[in-house]
Amino acid sequence: MSVETFIPGTEPSGTDVPALSVTDAAQEHFRKQLAEKPDAAIRLSVKESGCTGYKYVIDIVEQKTADDIAIVLDNGVNLYVAPDAMAMMRGTTIDYTREGLNRTLKFINPNVSDECGCDESFSVN
Repeated sequence: MSVETFIPGTEPSGTDVPALSVTDAAQEHFRKQLAEKPDAAIRLSVKESGCTGYKYVIDIVEQKTADDIAIVLDNGVNLYVAPDAMAMMRGTTIDYTREGLNRTLKFINPNVSDECGCDESFSVN
C-alpha cells in the first residue's frame, strides 16, 4: 500500500505538470454559468456510465464536500473536484469549443485508455 500526498497544481512526483488545467474559454463558460449564482461553484466528478466505464459529471453547487479538492480559477470561479475524479483526471485540460453551431466542454485527458464511439463514456488505465 502506498500513500499519495496531493499538492494542488502539481503532480505528486513534484513536477510542474498541472493537476488540472482550464482554458480561458472554459473559465469564461463556467463564469457565465454562475453569473446569477455568485456564491455557487462548479463541481467535477465522475460516475460509472456507458459502454466504456465512466462519464464526467458537472454540477453547480453551493458548497464543496469535505473531501473535494478546491481550485480557484484565474477568473475567480471556484472549481471543486471529487477526489476519485482527480485520480482519473490528473493532467487533464478542460476546454470549451465551438464546432459549427455546437458548443461543448472538452476533456483532454491523458489518462484515458479507451472511449466509446459516441464520446459518452471513457475508461482509464
